[in-house]
Amino acid sequence: MEQSPADAATRNLVASDVGGTFTDLVVFETGADGGPARIHTAKRATTPPDFHEGVIDVIDHLGLDVSTVDSHVHGTTVVINAITERKGATVGLITTSGFRDTLAIARGNRPDFFNLAYSKPEPLVPRYLRQEVPGRLTYTGEEREPLQLDALDPILEQFDEAGVDAVAVALMHSWANPDHERRVVEAIRERRPQLPVVASSGITREWREYERTSTAVLSAFVQPTAASYLHRLDDALKERGLRTQTLVMQSNCGLASIDEAASTPITMIESGPAAGFRGAALLGSLIGEPNVIALDIGGTTAKCSLILDGETSIISDYWIERSRDSAGYPALVPVVDLVEIGAGGGSIASVDPFGRLTVGPESAGASPGPASYGAGGVHATTTDANLWLGRMSRDDFCGGTIEPDLVAAEAALTSVGAAIGTDADGAARAIIRIANNNMINALKLVSVNRGHDPREFAMVAFGGGGPLHATALARTLGISTVVVPATASVFSAWGMLTSDIRRDYFATVLADVDANLEGHVTTAVAEMGAQANREFAASGHPAPVLTWHGRFRYQGQEHACEVDIEVDELQADAIGTLIERFGEEYEAQYTYRLDTPVELVGLHLVATEDRGIELPQPEPTDDGIDVEPTSTRRVDFDEDGIHDADIYARRDLVPGATFSGPAVVEGEGTAIVVGPNCRATVDGYRNVIVRV
Repeated sequence: MEQSPADAATRNLVASDVGGTFTDLVVFETGADGGPARIHTAKRATTPPDFHEGVIDVIDHLGLDVSTVDSHVHGTTVVINAITERKGATVGLITTSGFRDTLAIARGNRPDFFNLAYSKPEPLVPRYLRQEVPGRLTYTGEEREPLQLDALDPILEQFDEAGVDAVAVALMHSWANPDHERRVVEAIRERRPQLPVVASSGITREWREYERTSTAVLSAFVQPTAASYLHRLDDALKERGLRTQTLVMQSNCGLASIDEAASTPITMIESGPAAGFRGAALLGSLIGEPNVIALDIGGTTAKCSLILDGETSIISDYWIERSRDSAGYPALVPVVDLVEIGAGGGSIASVDPFGRLTVGPESAGASPGPASYGAGGVHATTTDANLWLGRMSRDDFCGGTIEPDLVAAEAALTSVGAAIGTDADGAARAIIRIANNNMINALKLVSVNRGHDPREFAMVAFGGGGPLHATALARTLGISTVVVPATASVFSAWGMLTSDIRRDYFATVLADVDANLEGHVTTAVAEMGAQANREFAASGHPAPVLTWHGRFRYQGQEHACEVDIEVDELQADAIGTLIERFGEEYEAQYTYRLDTPVELVGLHLVATEDRGIELPQPEPTDDGIDVEPTSTRRVDFDEDGIHDADIYARRDLVPGATFSGPAVVEGEGTAIVVGPNCRATVDGYRNVIVRV
């Protein structure tokens, strides 16, 4: 789509998303007259370790002239991959005297409580690189012992000898007063100007020493890698003529500048999924479905999130690598509230010593991949099962990029079948059924377990695997509407393009929720609002829109619920309304209320700037347009039996097109399985909407 001189007034709004397997590109192309935008998409293989080259590759593949780009948004898996693969920096930790072992002590929250052989996750910083400086603050932020910066000299010399690449600073009670941490950071930068330094208070002002220390260490661990990658990408795009600033997708469903993201890269931990769920929230609102359960199934994992009234839920107590076998590592950064399980297209099916079939969490990955890829994979996966049952095309497998190895797929499925007493067909059905049950459990965690009835929600399914499984999952949960976006296979990039500038601010404020509450929070509210306005102005943005949330709990409890608040609700005459709203939220999550005083433990400020992105307008639709299938083939719909299903090409489905199942819609990067007794229509945005 290279622009000619006549098209010089064309505006291109671009988003690129680096995933573990593919790098995606979405372009909104608008004319100077402000007419309806056209959407262009492309996918190319991701190029580790030089991830920026994959972005350039997909831009060249689409033929995009970078000099015509007016906005570029970027998301990446580099941060989470660096952590999970342990390919980060050598980190040195500086903490308060007596607290060097906070990381090792961690929490007593082991998931398998009765496992006497359980081992805590290994700290990312070994003990000899965890060093202490004298000086102490009280929990109120007052100085109890003066800070002794002279102690830094031998510490930094030891770090030099150990080859430390980045330093994390996490001092006691810096959530109440960051002064000591700031002085330590300034002293390190004076002594070692080239050494990256991350202060815990620069990321969050929430309490809990272990979690805050872990967050600083995680950010320092990925900081050199992320900063180098982001700046190399920025330089490469500018060399090609990019005239605008690249914005980076954060885990809070908002955008930040490259410099901001590079300084605190831990905020990008769930960059891609956050964009997908942000996109699902926006899409649901556009089509009149503000309550959505979003489902993103990729090659390795399935992720889901609940969207209520068009808003994604953001949490700040995220745990990396948490599983039934490990407590994981905490990160006190705002992250979209999601559940993730090892149930993707590459999830491996295996039979345990008791004869029980399991699917995932181990994945065949992109190399060697599923057996059907013909690249040496010998294990049956969810993709092999879908292919074998006719849900995926054997003639246009993976968009025609791979010639499926049906012999290898049959051998892998037959091996699984022999272990459970069935043939390849039976094994494939069993794999799909178990994978679906795993996904059902995850979907219940974000809905039923949090007090929401999934029958009151629509499902938005995307990613390579989402549309393959969505209608079966929706029927089990009683969901009547499944929406598959027009850009389902690159939907996270679409979500990035529609996101706004966002920053989150947290402050720990302890106060009883009574007539005196306003007096306790006035200072914190003023300081947080001033900080948001100051930082947006320094970045060249207009004054942000401020949205407030409070963290409340019943007295005597440990953890809190977050509730939307207005600043004037903190006044004495509005306390009753505030307590009632907290009670409603608490009851929705835990099914009961307590007749106990309520206390505030923290404030959460969300500052946003609407970028004013104009979305493509819906095309006019004529109801009931019949569309002819391109072919038919035998498809196994598991519990709904084996049928001759109509096969449709996604590119042929115009707005208003209507068809009934059993059918399969095949498009670039994914396929939509429309079961018997389901009816599908195409709306003005070219989404396929299936009534289950």
